[in-house]
Amino acid sequence: MSLFESPFFQDAYSQLESAGNTMKMDPNVLERLKYPKRALQVSVPVRLDDGTVKVFEGYRVQHNMTLGPGKGGIRFHPHVSLSETAALAMLMTFKCALVGLPLGGAKGGIKVDPNDLSRAELQALTRRYTTEISMIIGPDKDIPAPDIGTDGQTMAWLMDTFSQLNGYAVPGVVTGKPIAIGGSLGRAESTGKGVVFCINFAYEKLNKTVGSNTTVAIHGFGKVGMPAAHDLHAQGAKIVAISDVSGAIYNKNGLNIPQCIEWVKSRKFLRDMPGAEHISNEELLELDVDILIPAAIDGVVTKDNAPRVKARLIAEGANGPLTHEAVDIITEKGGLIIPDILCNAGGVIVSYFEWVQGLQMFFWDLETVNKKLHDIMKLAFDKVWKNADVYKVNMKQAAFITSLQRLEGAMRLRGMWPG
Repeated sequence: MSLFESPFFQDAYSQLESAGNTMKMDPNVLERLKYPKRALQVSVPVRLDDGTVKVFEGYRVQHNMTLGPGKGGIRFHPHVSLSETAALAMLMTFKCALVGLPLGGAKGGIKVDPNDLSRAELQALTRRYTTEISMIIGPDKDIPAPDIGTDGQTMAWLMDTFSQLNGYAVPGVVTGKPIAIGGSLGRAESTGKGVVFCINFAYEKLNKTVGSNTTVAIHGFGKVGMPAAHDLHAQGAKIVAISDVSGAIYNKNGLNIPQCIEWVKSRKFLRDMPGAEHISNEELLELDVDILIPAAIDGVVTKDNAPRVKARLIAEGANGPLTHEAVDIITEKGGLIIPDILCNAGGVIVSYFEWVQGLQMFFWDLETVNKKLHDIMKLAFDKVWKNADVYKVNMKQAAFITSLQRLEGAMRLRGMWPG
């Protein structure tokens, strides 16, 4: 299976090349960053509840560890592949470098639909996968976290399995754990909160304020979209549309977000929500709104539908929701895009906080967590905004350039390349 198989990897690869050439990066360093340091493919056999054994494909990819241990989520999804996992690991390298964390980029996943498995089957799947990748993860090697299809419970199972293999508790092997076993306050909502921080930073630069006249559409009302909607609603913004895998709901006067959150938390689909106008996910992306937050999966805005996207500001809550062709089209139309490796970095930042708190055995209050998150994201946003002006490029390219500047400097200081 080729790393270049998925369009997602090709897209990340092309953005890396474009940014590296724009900043005139050392071609030797650029070449090294095109490929992962290590990729592990494993078979994950699980005995199902009916007594049969099914074997699932699993992966853990470590892209670059120049700055520190690997960091990146574990995804349970039917579309997981080596190529997609490698692309996500690459983006994690750039994300960690961009926001100044002493961490490298990694990613993992299993090709499975978690909705098809019982709780017992999911636990067995997680524990066997952990055993198969245990030799390359650890608090000083590579620290997984939740992603699509996984959560705090998944991380608790992973931590317990790794701890059993070592003979003692190792809470630092994962982040995104439940609070009771060493998780951090603010971790669950951190990615969505970071998205809202970035939206407010952008509005400050544009001399605008998010308020009652601000209309927002959110594609993906999950771990990222839900807390983002909560915070924007609290600021008075009008959330006119949200969506999940079943479709989208729309109200031009603004949705009752607390009610929507309760509905979804009760494990119900938005398509079944009474009293709502139903539209498709595709229609949501093309609504005439001030802010669009694609917070579900990659590749939802492409060269085909980008000309119809009307939002003035797009905040990439998901990883790679806009292809590079879509970025060019929307930028040419005058739209402002807050890139994924900046916009959704809140999750890895607070994961870093959790890792640090665990190593110190000293935990912070929520106000401290959110204040530190705000300050790190503000510093990173300002650097990207400045580089966009210096290099005369869009925010997406500027974010990659900012990351590559740090990575190139670190590689030189460590003596990996002459110069």
